[in-house]
Amino acid sequence: MQLVDASDFIYRLALLVGFTSSYNVDIVSREEWKALPPVEVDPMRNPVPFVIIHHSYIPPACNTTEQCIGAMQSMQDYHMNTHGWNDIGYSFAVGGDGKAYIGRGWSAVGAHSPLYNNKSIGICVIGDWTQELPPLNQLQTVHNLIQLGVDSGYIRPDYTLYGHRQVRAGTECPGDRFFEEIKNWPHFSNKVDVMYNNTAKRTS
Repeated sequence: MQLVDASDFIYRLALLVGFTSSYNVDIVSREEWKALPPVEVDPMRNPVPFVIIHHSYIPPACNTTEQCIGAMQSMQDYHMNTHGWNDIGYSFAVGGDGKAYIGRGWSAVGAHSPLYNNKSIGICVIGDWTQELPPLNQLQTVHNLIQLGVDSGYIRPDYTLYGHRQVRAGTECPGDRFFEEIKNWPHFSNKVDVMYNNTAKRTS
């Protein structure tokens, strides 16, 4: 007889019946993770019709708030100083500590999914999820964050959810194992209107 982990059972049940938001999302502000100021902020109109799911690949998974703050700072440094972007690319990132970290936020154009940056919320789940799933508390926070966005008018109730690889050719993001998971999530769609074609292979 196979035993089923209780937390996993609850999570799977929630996928079937739908998640409800109690606004119990622990959100870490930019000030709290000591973000550098953006070079420029381009406003984005809400509510947006798309949610794009990413993994960071590098930096690896973080399990404590201290580690996750370090990951946020590392990603912002890479995005701004290597890519020359205005800020960290994602709207939000979610750590293994179960907290959601504000990147560009709900109402700023991102730099995470070309052709979708001005009409989507990009959520990075910190870690490399090629062979394994993020822990349940991390997954639950992603669902709660999306629901908070819907309930607060930032995301359309009929939003479409994609994995990054669906809208950008040449990337493995959000990792093979995680991508199989999000296929079971509410609002996931295999129908993609437009994809950015980039021949360089990417993992993030």
